[in-house]
Amino acid sequence: MEIILDKVGRRFNREWIFKNIEYTFQAGKSYAILGINGSGKSTLLQILSGSLSPSSGKITYTFLGKEISVEDIYSHLSISAPYLELIEDFTLSETLKFHFNFKKRLNKISDEKIIEILNMQSSRNKEIKYFSSGMKQRVKFILALLSDTAILLLDEPTSNMDEEGVAWYHHLINEHTKNRVVIVCSNQVEEYKFCEEKIVIADYK
Repeated sequence: MEIILDKVGRRFNREWIFKNIEYTFQAGKSYAILGINGSGKSTLLQILSGSLSPSSGKITYTFLGKEISVEDIYSHLSISAPYLELIEDFTLSETLKFHFNFKKRLNKISDEKIIEILNMQSSRNKEIKYFSSGMKQRVKFILALLSDTAILLLDEPTSNMDEEGVAWYHHLINEHTKNRVVIVCSNQVEEYKFCEEKIVIADYK
């Protein structure tokens, strides 16, 4: 999988958030998109996901040598972000079944195994609205990570997680991201310290 940005920019009204980004994201590598709060990290991630169009330039996706249209890229990516909400009235078990109706499971992993990885065996039948913010964040992350997708997009992936949760995050990233394009938006070093490449939004103002 490759994501190719050709002079990509985005503006709101007359203000450019960023412009002229020329960059290629490749499978098997991890990337950090860095910048202060409000700098445009999440905006760039939404452009990469196909949910937001660039104001200038072009984005191209290729998979196994074939170009993928922006309308179809959703099936090749998974995303975890604070602004993406879980369905609060679903239990954890119902959340997993619902999600994997739309996404293939990485390595055909079972719901039972996912609940074990989450260490939430006693919460399998609890509604999400009764989960702590840290538990919700773990669920969002695991749904993205364990979907069988070539692209993994993570926006502030450990927000609301404690120190143990951050260690858990790094263990799973190391175990489940081989041969994927991994892109992390963050201004917290602990979230992106494993990333090989860094893109600083301020360089494209």
